[in-house]
Amino acid sequence: MAPPPGDPEGCRPQSGWETGSGPASPQHPARLWAAVFPSLCSLGRSDSSAALPPRSDLSSQEEVDLGAPERSDSSTAPRPEHRFRLWAAALPALWGEEEYSCEHGSVKYLALCGLGGVVSCGLTHTAVVPLDLVKCRMQAQPSRYRSMLQGFALTVEEEGMRGLAKGWAPTCVGYSLQGLCKFGLYEVFKLRYADMLGPERAYLWRTSLYLAASATAEFFADIALSPMEAAKVRIQTQPGYANTLRVTVPKMYREEGLWAFYKGVCPLWMRQIPYTMMKFACFERTLEALYAYVVPKPRSECSKPEQLGVTFVAGYIAGVWKGLFPRILMIGTLTALQWFIYDSVKVYFRLPRPPPPEMPASLKEDGSG
Repeated sequence: MAPPPGDPEGCRPQSGWETGSGPASPQHPARLWAAVFPSLCSLGRSDSSAALPPRSDLSSQEEVDLGAPERSDSSTAPRPEHRFRLWAAALPALWGEEEYSCEHGSVKYLALCGLGGVVSCGLTHTAVVPLDLVKCRMQAQPSRYRSMLQGFALTVEEEGMRGLAKGWAPTCVGYSLQGLCKFGLYEVFKLRYADMLGPERAYLWRTSLYLAASATAEFFADIALSPMEAAKVRIQTQPGYANTLRVTVPKMYREEGLWAFYKGVCPLWMRQIPYTMMKFACFERTLEALYAYVVPKPRSECSKPEQLGVTFVAGYIAGVWKGLFPRILMIGTLTALQWFIYDSVKVYFRLPRPPPPEMPASLKEDGSG
């Protein structure tokens, strides 16, 4: 069959896209996929030394040919390097520049940071409910619960394994709300205070900036946590009071009013605000030091797993600034997991992750800092 006018010999597709008297030519997306699909299958067999060229290296003729299938003549089949070019041009998102889902400091960015705090704190604190239950009972009834192991054994003996999960619902809800405010509002106040100070003072006073932002965020986070913390303590430490959140909350309100949910907010502030200030400030400065003195390349050149690994180490160090070995082991691991999960949520949603703070140009010029 003679080729139609204007169509050179051998350039017609010889695959299943056209048969007999069927359609004259498929749509361009189908042609593009037909051309790219064989190259995807052959990537594993290609020469590993073939370097992937930048998109700008593609000639205009090669970009035009992306939509054309391979010639039937095997002697003119594209080389592995050319197939890499086809794949690279058709699927740039897999290797090209990273595209962020939003701008740093935007409403979407701050909302997703809050979501990261919900997942981070909600998951980690719910996971350690059995440990928290025995600890609370040791504080409320020291004569019966004399040690951690004895407390676990006594709880299982009297209430079964399900007894160790008492208070999981208020813990999950309360610490999810706390994480929303702690991490989300920390990002908000860190940006706000930095704007108030200006770039020079924000850099020079960055430790104080971290302390102030984390203290403000924790102030509101404890207000959000307090009602659920009060309900959790009733469930875990007062036998016969209630076993579920839906029973505890109405009963507390009927018997003591709204104030019942906020009796413990002042102790929470006294306990949590200093700890959170140290945790956040230590994490930020440790992260800065790790990238400056330990990691052998800039943060922008580190892969996502490498960045998350650095985050975990910095979070663990931030969690053990104070305490005995058991507390160091528990709180350090808990804090490290919180930062790791929080940063993982940022990576998952492709949030911008700015590099560690750098000295402004104005300070470099006058030799300050």
